[in-house]
Amino acid sequence: MNKFFSNLGLALRAGKLVTGDDTVLDAIRSGKAKLAIMATDASDNTTKKFRDKCTSYHVPLMQYGTREELGASVGKAERVIMAVTDDGFAKLLRKCQANLAEVEKFE
Repeated sequence: MNKFFSNLGLALRAGKLVTGDDTVLDAIRSGKAKLAIMATDASDNTTKKFRDKCTSYHVPLMQYGTREELGASVGKAERVIMAVTDDGFAKLLRKCQANLAEVEKFE
């Protein structure tokens, strides 16, 4: 498992990660969400709903991993959407994702 998914698990255990449509929408609306993470295989409707919501509330949205990978990283069934509620974890995950993107370019 790569560092990104390991850090997601850490965020969950620290109580700084919420999952599920309604919980994530509440976190976005209330300003608690610092970063939303959506599975790359999310449906078009889900993608549009969360992209629009994140845009209007100025929450960064990242698409990374499949629903199975996201769920496995937090020890749960498939997860399509998650939100990080801590600035430190949000920065850490964005940095991991940027590093992974660089590695993938050069392979």
